[in-house]
Amino acid sequence: MPRGRPPTVNGSVAVSGEHQPPSKLARFSSNITLALPTRSIPSGFVLTCGTGDVGQLGLGEDVMEKSRPAFVSNIHFVDIAAGGMHNLCLTADGKIYTFGCNDEGALGRVTDEEGSFIPQIIDLPAKCIKVSAGDSHSACLLEDGRVFAWGSFRDSHGNMGLTLDGNKHLPIEILKNTKSVDIASGGDHLVILTEKGHLYTIGCAEQGQLGRVSTRSASGESRRGKSPLLSPDVVLMKSKKVVADAIWATTYCTFFREKHSTKIYGFGLNNYNQLGLPNESVPIFVPKLTSFENVKTICGGQHHTLVLKNDQKVYCIGRKEYGRLGIGNVDKDVETLTLIKDLADKNIVEIGCGETTSFAVTDTGELYSWGMGSNQQLGTGEEDDEYSPVRIQSAQTKEKKILKVSSGGQHSIFIVEDKTAIATNGSVTTTAAAKTKAVAAAAPKISETTSDNAMDTTPPPTTSTPAQENQSEEVSSTTKINGDSRGANAEEKTINDDKQQQKKGRKRKL
Repeated sequence: MPRGRPPTVNGSVAVSGEHQPPSKLARFSSNITLALPTRSIPSGFVLTCGTGDVGQLGLGEDVMEKSRPAFVSNIHFVDIAAGGMHNLCLTADGKIYTFGCNDEGALGRVTDEEGSFIPQIIDLPAKCIKVSAGDSHSACLLEDGRVFAWGSFRDSHGNMGLTLDGNKHLPIEILKNTKSVDIASGGDHLVILTEKGHLYTIGCAEQGQLGRVSTRSASGESRRGKSPLLSPDVVLMKSKKVVADAIWATTYCTFFREKHSTKIYGFGLNNYNQLGLPNESVPIFVPKLTSFENVKTICGGQHHTLVLKNDQKVYCIGRKEYGRLGIGNVDKDVETLTLIKDLADKNIVEIGCGETTSFAVTDTGELYSWGMGSNQQLGTGEEDDEYSPVRIQSAQTKEKKILKVSSGGQHSIFIVEDKTAIATNGSVTTTAAAKTKAVAAAAPKISETTSDNAMDTTPPPTTSTPAQENQSEEVSSTTKINGDSRGANAEEKTINDDKQQQKKGRKRKL
């Protein structure tokens, strides 16, 4: 009998449990159709913090850093994605605004400089329902199931291009003639989930994150060159197409949930057990069953992974340095999925990770952060590393709910609710129009522009002006959970070189 074909009984395909185990029946029942997701309904204003030397804060050319979350614009957004040094913001009516570094096309629009300090809209052929961002690339999923991407992937040799034709400064369709339902970006790879549950990957494969390229071909220096890397192709498991219903990507890893078994599989870098595969320190180039169970969502940085389980508790695994795990200043890296005890009494609904940072949002809208703070991307008001979760409280978050969080290499971005405004076609309407006009007249403008695509940077009626915010930052409190979370001075000295490298720009493959 040819390999890969189901057994037959009297010339017909066997479908009865008498002829094959139920697990095999499920394996062959791959004729599924996954539904497209809908855009998030809650919307709010965008806040940023961290370092913004190439515009990733969106606060104009005069603001290079913010130690606490700062207000960007009064347009409402429902989704955000932070790349290495750029951001994507999605409105309720499916439009995307971008800002930050554009040296390799990550903004999806042409800019005069290598960066854009003010968020502006990009042109797309249809409305968007989801965005994702990596180190130097960006992607979006449209309402009709098409996936568009722009920018560039990178490997240890430098720029790879987005396709075999090189960098793309404007959006291009990635997986033609295929309807997709989800996307996820790693640092330099893109994962696409089709409506049939199949996984396609494209980008850098050096750490195994594509799940379909051999070690010999991963460098792009084989006989076929970069063609296997920069042409999207399907991921196989035991010679069959994967059938999944959820995907996630971290900097160097890819995860998916198998549709029928709900088991979590992964591939990519595992040098700190960030895949949940103990005793396998080499990169994993094909899908392998992880130790993760009851998973709601997964995120991660360079060398750590956070798992939000269905019980709304957060677990961590991976490298201990900088406090990114959130379990205190521990002596050893964490090799098994471990509960973050300081958040055990919270119901967590959202998690996010930068390269060496971690975030969690509770069901009441409280924001917690931990990890490396050298670029002020934690939003604590300090540059110290935080080894346990810290609640972020500032003038812009006081008595408001944080809805979403995303973090890049040196900055973080948030969506915070606005209690007085309702988003209508990307604009803001309030019941206090007179107050809005008064604040708008008094507030300084970040940048003068006449473009219809430029984002309005006037603060909302309930938000402080930038000058008032700066004063508030000096007295705003940061609440640590269970006491001091500072790391030992000796350890901070040993990792100082890594911090200085991150300050200078994107950190490359480690």
